[in-house]
Amino acid sequence: MTEPIQIDARWDDEAHVWIATSDDAPGLVVEAASWQSMIDEVRAILPDLLELDATGVREVSLTFKAETHLGLAAG
Repeated sequence: MTEPIQIDARWDDEAHVWIATSDDAPGLVVEAASWQSMIDEVRAILPDLLELDATGVREVSLTFKAETHLGLAAG
């Protein structure tokens, strides 16, 4: 059975990195300078985190949700 995992990603404008975390994968914290690098890092780290999970999940489906905050001034 495939287990869905939602990855919450946000852009940190001060550090200039994407930060990814997930309530579905406790312990997942990734920082990367690009969107693709962040996805690659999550895919590299997640299998090790899931091995520590007592539920024995073997196959997952990842959904990435992005968040960024922008200021917009009236013209």
